[in-house]
Amino acid sequence: MSRLAWIVTAGVAVLTALLFLLAGYTGYAILSLAVAASAAINVT
Repeated sequence: MSRLAWIVTAGVAVLTALLFLLAGYTGYAILSLAVAASAAINVT
C-alpha cells in the first residue's frame, strides 16, 4: 500500500511539473521534478 502511495505522489509531482512548464514557471517545474525524483526513490 505504501508503494502505491509513493507512485501516486511521484505521478502527481510530474504532472504538476508539466503544468508549471506549460505556464512558464520553470523554477517551480524543476522543484516539482526534484520532488518526483525523491518520491520515485522511495518506490524501490
